Amino acid sequence: MSEFSSEAEAEAEAVIASLREQIAQRDRALAERDAVIASLLGRVEALEARLGKNSSNSSKPPSSDNRFTKPPPRSLRKKSGRSPGKQPGEPGARLEPCPDPDVRRIHDPIRCEDCGADLADAEVVGAQSRQVFDLPPIHLEVVEHVTRTRRCGCGHLSTAAFPTAATAPTCYGPGLAAVGTYLLARQHLPVARAAELLADCFGAEVSTGWLAGLLPGAQTRLAGFTRLTREQLRTAPVVHFDETGARVAGNLWWVHVACTESLTAYHRASGRGKDSMDLGEVLPRFDGIGIHDGLNSYLGYPQMGHGLCNAHHLRELVALTEANQRNGTDEITWPQAMIDLLVDINNAVNHAKTAGKNELSPRRLASYRRRYRALIAQGWKTHPPPPPTGKQGRPKLGTAGSLLRRLDIYQDDVLRFATDFDVPFDNNQAERDIRMIRLQQKISGTWRSNAGADAFLAVRSYISTARKQGRNALTILTDMFDGNTWLPAPT
Repeated sequence: MSEFSSEAEAEAEAVIASLREQIAQRDRALAERDAVIASLLGRVEALEARLGKNSSNSSKPPSSDNRFTKPPPRSLRKKSGRSPGKQPGEPGARLEPCPDPDVRRIHDPIRCEDCGADLADAEVVGAQSRQVFDLPPIHLEVVEHVTRTRRCGCGHLSTAAFPTAATAPTCYGPGLAAVGTYLLARQHLPVARAAELLADCFGAEVSTGWLAGLLPGAQTRLAGFTRLTREQLRTAPVVHFDETGARVAGNLWWVHVACTESLTAYHRASGRGKDSMDLGEVLPRFDGIGIHDGLNSYLGYPQMGHGLCNAHHLRELVALTEANQRNGTDEITWPQAMIDLLVDINNAVNHAKTAGKNELSPRRLASYRRRYRALIAQGWKTHPPPPPTGKQGRPKLGTAGSLLRRLDIYQDDVLRFATDFDVPFDNNQAERDIRMIRLQQKISGTWRSNAGADAFLAVRSYISTARKQGRNALTILTDMFDGNTWLPAPT
């Protein structure tokens, strides 16, 4: 009996052990399945987020939008209540007549429209006038410079010097060089098309080689301008920074911009790190407020303050709101509430500026901060950080988590515009200036050499700064080629 009991117990223990092993295998399989499901859900979420990105909810340009599924315009501005068009009482805009026209032509009737009599000596009893603003016939003006040699009474021969523009027996002058440079660096025309335009409009049959040499020639004349512009940017209270990729000689480079409302400075670098930013010679010695999109490289400059671009935040929040709508979440979620809060704060700041104030009341500012912190807490509750994986480094937070972390840790930089009225709400100034580099790449293609890219960026900095300060681009280019490079006014 005891032997039978022992055998039964052994068999029972073996069955139990087998069942436990099967349960353990099942648990491991379920854990592996859950891990695969979580990974797949993460990939689906990432793919949905990528497919849902467009120019209205990310930094993608409008040209990248699918024209068949182009999203409807989504404006974060609130309605002003005004009707579109000219407002009552506002002056209209039209082509005003010139009080002193260049040419006046008289048109008389030749014969009477009734009886056919000759009207050559008939009395003039009335007149009407209309003015036509048009271009006169344009052609190149050839100026021959002759330098004479005179003999002094002492016997010495003195010869006059040629003007700066007369660099060879026959050459093009600073005016045509300015127009060619303007077409290349301001209007972004390819060299061949710029040559065609000069030939069609001015009868100037210039070579593509002459045109291609304009920008490098201009760069050598702009050394003083470049140095002074960077000095003024280093001492400015608020400067905008941004960067974009560009193809140079078949390789990916980065074009960086440092700018204000009156200054622009571009430079080319191999990357987006601190070493690349140092090449612009602005950030290493800048101690004002830098406006940027939150790139970690800017944190390597502890001597400056930071203001984060809220246009980027709004686009990312819009993308999260649209993702919630795709998932069937119709109630107002924390991304939409954060959008409303940032827009409300910006409107309050603008109203305060209009009223001549230089700060928000401490009570209102404290109220905004409480709402901000409450939304951050709600966001972390909705998107909790992933548990530690045991691997080195921080677990990936995902799109929502990464945005939440930035809004949480850098709250003071996000709301800098509300505490310092000299700081703008967004980084649109830099985005407008850097957009011209993207436009150049689209119209004229990539640069063939590093030297060509650097020459374009130097001239583009010159033209952009001059236009910001109310100067005519053709005038300052002509002056430059004539030996009188324009310099920005002191800030």
